[in-house]
Amino acid sequence: MLRRQRGVTAIGWLVLLIPFAIVIYAGVRLLPLYLNYMNVSRTLSSLADQYRGGGATPDDIRNSIAKHFEIDEVNYPTIRDISISRAGQGWQVEAAYYDQAPLFAHITLQVKFDKVVNVGGGG
Repeated sequence: MLRRQRGVTAIGWLVLLIPFAIVIYAGVRLLPLYLNYMNVSRTLSSLADQYRGGGATPDDIRNSIAKHFEIDEVNYPTIRDISISRAGQGWQVEAAYYDQAPLFAHITLQVKFDKVVNVGGGG
């Protein structure tokens, strides 16, 4: 009597589970980058609320960003990586940067972040 084999073999399970494990591992490696970006984004959004009525200067904006970054322990991007430019009656504050997370050996994951906020009546 011949019996038919049913189910998945151990090698079959490995073939199925290894891609899922790699994706989950990549997500775990990227999580700190996105948490850091959320702190940067929250800092820039609070600038828009803080200087809603106007009266902001680039030095005031930089000092406020520095204080928020120190409180939230944001080490990257630095204050020098944040660009402040004139936008109408106010200022446009932009944090555009790349961040990397190591994956395996010489393989890294690179993510681009970009947040733009108008501060002090700039539209």
